[in-house]
Amino acid sequence: MRVLVLGVGDAFTRLHFGTSVLLEGPEGFVLLDCPDLVHRALHEASARAGWNVDAMGINDILLTHLHGDHCNGLESFGFAHAYSPSGAAPGDTRPTIHTSRPVADRLWERLAPAMDEASSARPRTLDDYYDVRVLEPGTTATVAGLQVQCRFTQHPIPTIGLLISDGDRTLGWSGDAVFEQAHIDWLSQADVIVHEANRGHAHTSVEQLNALPAALQRKIRLVHILDDFDAAATQMQPLREGEVLEI
Repeated sequence: MRVLVLGVGDAFTRLHFGTSVLLEGPEGFVLLDCPDLVHRALHEASARAGWNVDAMGINDILLTHLHGDHCNGLESFGFAHAYSPSGAAPGDTRPTIHTSRPVADRLWERLAPAMDEASSARPRTLDDYYDVRVLEPGTTATVAGLQVQCRFTQHPIPTIGLLISDGDRTLGWSGDAVFEQAHIDWLSQADVIVHEANRGHAHTSVEQLNALPAALQRKIRLVHILDDFDAAATQMQPLREGEVLEI
């Protein structure tokens, strides 16, 4: 499984893009979270990595939660597909958002203020821009040929972590999460774990991850990091924008 790192920052970053990655599945590309400036982040990361992919080549999005640094790019991403120059009618090129039920229920409320109804013969709905499929904890969904499981994390709003497998190797994605041993245990099934490392009441700190067994730490790469992140404070390495992670 190949993963292109688009962003590693948090909501307050001045130096990075918001945390997100692009996964290459057997049946297409999958965007994991969709923060601000997603088109620029995708362009710059793919140019560095030599991947020939842009937003119009992505048909699936895994969405962890509705904080802006994880979902603000959905508006421009949806518009790009709906009004592409390909000649397709709005709705014909809808990407699919795969997310939890609480997020799915609020998606239109979150996005509707930016959606233009003035030029439409009828009010627009979420279905004009996205297909939405609900991920259920305890079940496995297939997304672009990848097997995806989710688990709710502890965060101020409903948020999920993910296990993503191509049948051979598995990526664990913490999502934004307060440190929770049960969540760590669930993620430990993966061959590689991408875990947030931030501070505050709503996130997991590097110090908490440093207390994990050394063998588990060797699986972990860090994202959602502070701009002044001190790499010397841990043996776990942060991911870099434009990096290709081979799992």
